[in-house]
Amino acid sequence: MSSTTEAAPAKERTRSLYRGDPGMWSWVLHRITGVMTFFFLFVHVLDTALVRVNPDTYDSVIETYKNPIVGLMELALVAAVLYHALNGVRVMLVDFWSKGPQYQRLMLWVILAIWFLVMIPGAGRIFYNMFAGH
Repeated sequence: MSSTTEAAPAKERTRSLYRGDPGMWSWVLHRITGVMTFFFLFVHVLDTALVRVNPDTYDSVIETYKNPIVGLMELALVAAVLYHALNGVRVMLVDFWSKGPQYQRLMLWVILAIWFLVMIPGAGRIFYNMFAGH
């Protein structure tokens, strides 16, 4: 008996909507920046509440924030809030504008360009404050 077996045709690799696509990474980064902003606001409310408990303790906590590491954290916070805001506008346009899905990739690159243009002077100012001692 002879049997003939045919090899199954090779499956075409289909790319899902998000697998490694910039849209997926913008989604992930949007969630991360949202969580970062939430935790900053939580800590900010806690340390600001110290002013009512004990103003001297509040002053000492604020004094500990005046170092370069916290300055870098401040820079990360500005970067996160700016990206989250710009990407939030993009998400709203994709959801509520009839041509939003068609232009979503272009809008992602536009918001990243705006983010860089705004972050450059923002980072310069934060670095100036960190090292000039203001």
